[in-house]
Amino acid sequence: MCGIGGEARFDGARPDTDAVDRMSTAMRSRGPDGEGLWSDDWVALGHRRLTIIDLSEAGAQPMVREDLGLALVFNGCVYNYPELREELRAAGHHFTSTSDTEVILVAYAHWGEAFVDHLVGMFAIGLVDRTRRRLVLARDRLGIKPLYLTETPGRLRFASTLPALLRGGDVDTTIDPVALHHYLSWHSIVPAPRTVLRGVRKLPPATLRVVEADGRSRERVYWRPEYARDPAHSGMDARDWQAALGGALRTAVRRRLVADVPVGVLLSGGLDSSLIVALLAEAGQEQLRTFSIGFDSRGGEAGDEFGFSDLVARTFDTDHQRIRLADDDLVPAVRATVAAMTEPMGSHDVVAFHLLSEQVARHVKVAQSGQGADEVFAGYGYHQPLAEVPRDGAVETFASAFFDRDHAELCRVVSPAYACDHDASRELLLAELAAPGAQTALDAVLRLDTHRMLPDDPVKRVDSMSMAWGLEVRTPFLDQDLVTLASACPPEHKVAQGGKGVLKEVAREVLPADVIDRPKGYFPVPALRNVDGAVRDMVVDALRAPAARQRGLFRPEYVAHLLDDPDAAQAAAGSNKLWQLGLLELWLQTHDIR
Repeated sequence: MCGIGGEARFDGARPDTDAVDRMSTAMRSRGPDGEGLWSDDWVALGHRRLTIIDLSEAGAQPMVREDLGLALVFNGCVYNYPELREELRAAGHHFTSTSDTEVILVAYAHWGEAFVDHLVGMFAIGLVDRTRRRLVLARDRLGIKPLYLTETPGRLRFASTLPALLRGGDVDTTIDPVALHHYLSWHSIVPAPRTVLRGVRKLPPATLRVVEADGRSRERVYWRPEYARDPAHSGMDARDWQAALGGALRTAVRRRLVADVPVGVLLSGGLDSSLIVALLAEAGQEQLRTFSIGFDSRGGEAGDEFGFSDLVARTFDTDHQRIRLADDDLVPAVRATVAAMTEPMGSHDVVAFHLLSEQVARHVKVAQSGQGADEVFAGYGYHQPLAEVPRDGAVETFASAFFDRDHAELCRVVSPAYACDHDASRELLLAELAAPGAQTALDAVLRLDTHRMLPDDPVKRVDSMSMAWGLEVRTPFLDQDLVTLASACPPEHKVAQGGKGVLKEVAREVLPADVIDRPKGYFPVPALRNVDGAVRDMVVDALRAPAARQRGLFRPEYVAHLLDDPDAAQAAAGSNKLWQLGLLELWLQTHDIR
């Protein structure tokens, strides 16, 4: 797990190693254990290292194999690297380290661009093929590891974070009106390849990009589940699906134990993280480290779920740590959280993840987490009605449940200079849900949730906040084989029992019923959800700051209405909208974007 960056030049100039070094320095928290810089005549690579596998210097990056004509920087973990290493050894290759990094290099030497098809894990890769004079960029199937790009005539730069690219300099930081439309429509989500800045893009998940030394490039999407019924599964009933998906999840959990350091679990007390603990215990893990976080209650809303996490910890005899924080901890944490965001993230629980990661990183370098289960197994409330509508009814059902604002309201929020002249968010939604494949309305929305929304909300949130403290978080529910199998599972098995029915049946084999049948919970941070007190003051200050007035993103009358009407601001919808606007401005100001 690391921070990576690099620059490729197509204009005959040598790469700017000072810029690459600045980018790497900006990602020190992602890799506090080491650093490296390598350059060739047209490419430079930078790296910050977090030692997880092969703790020796033999695993350091950038990794160069002169005999193969290859150089590499890599962020993530390839869980099947021991098996791949043996396969490649049998094919006549040799290794000088025990790292998964070198396995990627040799896999490319052996399979060429098809090397990504053999990798099981989470990864962002920058590989230089010195013989063919190519830069190969790749991102894992579910977009767990980020890869940001900025291009100008004659040059391409890439990095694990957007702020790192800003530190490199010469980035177009004007606001992208389409991305702003997405941000204000979809709970602050801006799907790849866009970011809120015109000059920065994201390599989409499951994408391989090959860049030639003359600047020509091509992309290939190397993985895309069908979300349709596979004839190979005909005849399977509910119990068969329970057994198949339970087996795939057990494999996913075991895969994510590969490390040369201890692995813990972020235990919220909900079904998903509790099931991970149970399956690790079933696999023989003893004295597993587990961690839960809680906050002050507010207005009758509980600020923790310790009752459930304690039950799981007792049941499986984990080495459990409760982390309780007061409202006074939140204001400085909000500022630190915003500084750690690779992009603006309006979810309230992003601050909780930042605080939790800070504490967990004091004890372990690697932890498993339950992110992704709701998207893969239909755990959100809006998934239930989708099981009852025809395929062409997916758009209206999803939009009515998910959109924060429609286009008409957005025109009243955004200043004319930043307004999108068309309903960009609805148009993208229509295109995604109408794409070939996806047999039912629910299949289409689960595909959208898992492959477009998920990478740029909970996945990005967890990666940004954990890596701000040098903590690697692994997500078994986003195992590629589990997701492929789940995509073929008939929708009725997923929406059963109020959602995640088949997963709940897997859980009944190993978990107490109280954890499975409890009401669905969310990461509770009442003080942020309500946007009051010192947190509200911070948001108001950001929206009234000179930089905000000069930028003029939002119509002054709309901002004034949110700020001056206590009833509108304190209502749930008003609080969320106030937080969303203020968070964006706070992020832009924190990163000195003008």
